[in-house]
Amino acid sequence: MSLHTHTHHFAGASRQALAIHCTLGHGGVWRRLAELLKDDLSVLAFDLPSHGKSGEWDRTGNVHDVATDMARALITEPMDLIGHSFGATVALRIAAETPELVRSLTLIEPVFFAAAWEDEPALQEAHARANAPMTAAFASGDEREAARVFNRDWGDGTPWDTMPARMQDHLARLVHYVPASAPFLIDDSAGLLKHGKLARAAMPTALIEGDQSPAMSAKVAIALQKRLPDAQRHIIKGVGHMLPVTHPETVAPHVRALLARS
Repeated sequence: MSLHTHTHHFAGASRQALAIHCTLGHGGVWRRLAELLKDDLSVLAFDLPSHGKSGEWDRTGNVHDVATDMARALITEPMDLIGHSFGATVALRIAAETPELVRSLTLIEPVFFAAAWEDEPALQEAHARANAPMTAAFASGDEREAARVFNRDWGDGTPWDTMPARMQDHLARLVHYVPASAPFLIDDSAGLLKHGKLARAAMPTALIEGDQSPAMSAKVAIALQKRLPDAQRHIIKGVGHMLPVTHPETVAPHVRALLARS
């Protein structure tokens, strides 16, 4: 499936990076981090399918495949990949499938739950219990309620009731992305956990997370660190899942250090 890809370019140093945002975000959220890194990188970001000004995904096929194809098409030379949440799983997949395209890999709270569950199967049941309100909302067809729950658990801390109605409508329109992502995030539809495929992502890698994030974030980071040949884990105190947006100044030093060793 081919969709229009809307891009954002944040000019800086000659070294080129591709940044991939989270579900319900857009490429413009990288502006503050890119500004902090302008002496090190120029950052190309894009809007995921159905997000921002990119084309609408028609809800057929595997959305992770669509997003990954969109991202990979933007890589014209070996680049530094920076991804957050869903976007980090796209970056991880590109690094494992086409490592020759990736100089370094920054994974900020990648939500590749399948990796954690392979090591600790009981985590899947715990996640299902924690996720029950959202599952019930989708089952009833109430995507607005699903968006409210998603924002509570994985948002930037802004209470739902304080958001303008237009923002609530926007999040509700996109929240279908969450169950649509499950084939990759939960079932490993691309087979990254098979045949040692993640070991191909041998480039220097930073795993970055906040200590206020959902507990599953740490579990995923631990699982990935075991499987990636050159990964260092960084836990930032006092921040949550949306740290590249809410606290980019805490992320930039770790990206800069990674670039120095790659």
